[in-house]
Amino acid sequence: MTEPGGDPPRDPGAAAERTRLSWRRTSLSAAAVGLLLARPAFTPHARTSAVLAAAAAMIIWVTLVALTYRRHRGLTTRPPLADQRTIIAYAVVTVLLAIVGGFVVIDGLVVTH
Repeated sequence: MTEPGGDPPRDPGAAAERTRLSWRRTSLSAAAVGLLLARPAFTPHARTSAVLAAAAAMIIWVTLVALTYRRHRGLTTRPPLADQRTIIAYAVVTVLLAIVGGFVVIDGLVVTH
């Protein structure tokens, strides 16, 4: 509660905690997407392109987990560090995951049974 004419109370740890949680949620979402992208590689007659896409998705997911771990370490310092390179790298790798996802969808549409 704020005092009349006073500043609202600050909790610098709350913002860092919310950021940590959002990075964890994003990593969990990336894991789900990576597993969905790998799924076509485990069919009985998987094409080479499906196996390559699954491998790329898993490499990208491991990269995202490593970047998340790096960001978590930066958030544990006082004050939390704003690491722009990690954030930009995470965005680029997320776009790569989306591109692999698009490739899997297009490749799945091209397959004739």
